[in-house]
Amino acid sequence: MTLWKIDPAHSEISFKVKHLVISTVTGHFSRFDATIESSEDDFSDAKISFEADVSSINTKNEQRDAHLKSPDFFDSAKHPKISFASTSVKKISDYELQVTGNLTMRGVTRKVTLDVVYNGTVDGFQGMQVAGFEVRTRLNRFDFGLQWNALTEAGGVVVGNEVKIEVLAEFTKAQAGTQAA
Repeated sequence: MTLWKIDPAHSEISFKVKHLVISTVTGHFSRFDATIESSEDDFSDAKISFEADVSSINTKNEQRDAHLKSPDFFDSAKHPKISFASTSVKKISDYELQVTGNLTMRGVTRKVTLDVVYNGTVDGFQGMQVAGFEVRTRLNRFDFGLQWNALTEAGGVVVGNEVKIEVLAEFTKAQAGTQAA
């Protein structure tokens, strides 16, 4: 097995959710870690693990970020991490994979499927191999206990239920001697 580590300087974890039904708010997590273990060059046998620090959430609004960290949403004091561990990988084409696994948020674990585009592997700086991926999924935040909402004066909801998640990631192949067992 070969170990690949995410390069946080060339990766981003973002989410989008409807606000007041008419617009979309985007947020990011600035602190995260991920690894891939794979013996196949096309990652069709990959084992993926991911973790994001909830306190690193950033929606470009400090008041909203504080609310998202509160017990109304992520409850970061009790549940400081969001994690994902893959359980299976299905190769769809030379560059498309479906990765199924367990996503845990706010202490709730659910099975999710991620649509993954493998952008290829190249030799990066100093001869390091780098693999690029684009990952997307949608989920219902209520399934994970993020159930706070309010109604507008017109009767619409403030925050939509569906959350779109996008991960743009570069992984660097671990140096010799750090191979996975």
